[in-house]
Amino acid sequence: MEIIDSHCHLDDSSFAADFEQMLERAEKAGVSTLLVPAIQASGWAALQQLCQRYPQLYPAYGLHPMFMPHHREQDLTALSQRLAQGHAIAVGECGLDFYIPKPDKQRQQQFFEAQLELAQQFRLPVIIHARKAVEQVVLTLRRFPGLTGVLHSFSGSQQQAERLIDMGFMMSFGGPATYANAHRLHSLIAWLPTNSLLLETDSPDQPGAAHRGQRNEPAYLPEVLHAISSLKGIPAERLAEETTANARRLFNLPATLTR
Repeated sequence: MEIIDSHCHLDDSSFAADFEQMLERAEKAGVSTLLVPAIQASGWAALQQLCQRYPQLYPAYGLHPMFMPHHREQDLTALSQRLAQGHAIAVGECGLDFYIPKPDKQRQQQFFEAQLELAQQFRLPVIIHARKAVEQVVLTLRRFPGLTGVLHSFSGSQQQAERLIDMGFMMSFGGPATYANAHRLHSLIAWLPTNSLLLETDSPDQPGAAHRGQRNEPAYLPEVLHAISSLKGIPAERLAEETTANARRLFNLPATLTR
């Protein structure tokens, strides 16, 4: 049984000491393809080198809304130039975050829309972060017809999910799906059509119930798989097959799980 981690920040410094061992644990757990979205321009070159060294890693390049103080206008030009190189499987991580203290909503919106325009230009899907801002993200996406992508660690309502699905978007879920008291999230996952669902860890963040307080890593993705398969009442093997096919289709990944 092989599964794809559709969202993990393996370029994070917390993996530096045991990177090879972390990848080995992931492979033993059946996680042999990993999608790694960037968060700011200063990390793009290192991420590209990392993904070139490890062929099971695929990069996405973007400017994360939580790091607005680090972003500059010229980063958008640099992003266009990097996407033109053809290495990216998506634009992201981008989006809106109104949860952080005193968010600059106007500047977040500017950078989000600029990245959506680049995704349209280069015909790439987008990997979207939306925290306390799902409705604004949905309204923004309506102005960019033809785009596809995923809202990672989705926290919106069923009605918002329906609108996103109608626009061709998927939703991904990670460790929070394993929390016993996440009743609203569980209901949403149980309802969500399987062909609109992806699996993720968001490593090193958002560990599942069995690893609270620890660094998260891709080897824990089967725990998410089994929690979601139980919520949906389908075998884990079937969910693995369908979510893997979803990721391949959305991100235009090769038929085999590694390059």
